[in-house]
Amino acid sequence: MLSSAPPSGTPRFGANYTPSQGWFHHWLDFDIDAVRTDLDAIAALGLDHIRVFPIWPYFQPNRTLIRPRAVEQLVALADAAAERGLDVNVDGLQGHLSSFDFLPAWTQTWHRRNIFSDPDVVSGQAEYLRTLAAALADRPNFIGMTIGNEINQFSAGPHPDPDRVTQEQAESWLRTVLAACEQGAPGKLHLHAEYDAAWYQDDQPFTPAQAARLGAVTAVHSWVFNGTAQRHGRTGAATRAHAAYMIELSKAWADDPRRPVWLQEVGAPAPLIPAEHAADFTESTIEAALDCQDVWGVTWWCSHDVSRDLADFPELEYSLGLLTNDGAVKPAGAAISRIVEEWRGRTYEPAVRTTAVVVDDAMSRRSECGPGGAVFEAFARLVADGVRPTTVLASRAADTEHLAARGIGEVVLPGDVG
Repeated sequence: MLSSAPPSGTPRFGANYTPSQGWFHHWLDFDIDAVRTDLDAIAALGLDHIRVFPIWPYFQPNRTLIRPRAVEQLVALADAAAERGLDVNVDGLQGHLSSFDFLPAWTQTWHRRNIFSDPDVVSGQAEYLRTLAAALADRPNFIGMTIGNEINQFSAGPHPDPDRVTQEQAESWLRTVLAACEQGAPGKLHLHAEYDAAWYQDDQPFTPAQAARLGAVTAVHSWVFNGTAQRHGRTGAATRAHAAYMIELSKAWADDPRRPVWLQEVGAPAPLIPAEHAADFTESTIEAALDCQDVWGVTWWCSHDVSRDLADFPELEYSLGLLTNDGAVKPAGAAISRIVEEWRGRTYEPAVRTTAVVVDDAMSRRSECGPGGAVFEAFARLVADGVRPTTVLASRAADTEHLAARGIGEVVLPGDVG
């Protein structure tokens, strides 16, 4: 199986792998047979890839100790996935998962150091990412590395103890760790992924330009609990098209008009999306996303529910799986399986979007792109009226060459959308 596919081919469909036994703590008691059982259930849905999550402090408990056994277990997981026709993307720096932070002791308390700017920490991170990438480089089912899961949440509020950096420092860090992945596994699909604060939060040092210009593809993580579903409801156009909106918003910032975009995380969070409506939300979200050009693929969050035996998760985290904790297919999983079958062998080339909403270039105006903001609401109104909009930066709104390259024939200001 190829590690990647061009956006003009059939889109990729996958799941973020959440182990059914022990959640991500399974690395502490790694059981390859349990992993194989999980992967069998994922493959049975027809999916072609998984995104996996080594826990950073479990793999690198000391700055100069990357546990060989942990790396071997990661490779074993990747090989088990290959046996089931599944490609693998590996998130390196976990980092943050489902409301829990996982940072090694050598960055905290008595050893408190900024994880983005301290030279020793960054050097340790680079060696860790290089090591994981190199261990998998010769595996044909290895897609590549993602730097970490929404690691930008550590860089600003609302995190309770942020490692604050400037935009310039954030970009320098991204370039350094992406280069380490490339050194470990040359030519693979290496990328970084932020949660939506990079697109919507005015003081976030990780920026839309970084997301849309650094790395092999742009990753977007679409969660409607960010105020979208609260404001627009379960069936609102903004809710059903939120993932598509983020994909199209990323295109405003991309230098390459055909840069691939990976919808790397999206899910149906209860109670905003009640369980009985999860399948409908799944279908409408994916349908809207695949009506955007250049989508590399869709990776649903997540494969398995979190076990109720585990304490202290936010309530919604227990029910996001395509499969129950014991492997039974849920309605959202059945919906994904139907979609995969419908798309099998189809050529992917949606129509060009000819109407673009103007986005202010200023980082201090990013909140206009979030729920309730002028750009966000204008886009949602156009969708509700049957328009297929995209976005364009204000600095490019009169650039005829740029507009022509993207097929944009009409540029509208947010305030002009009634």
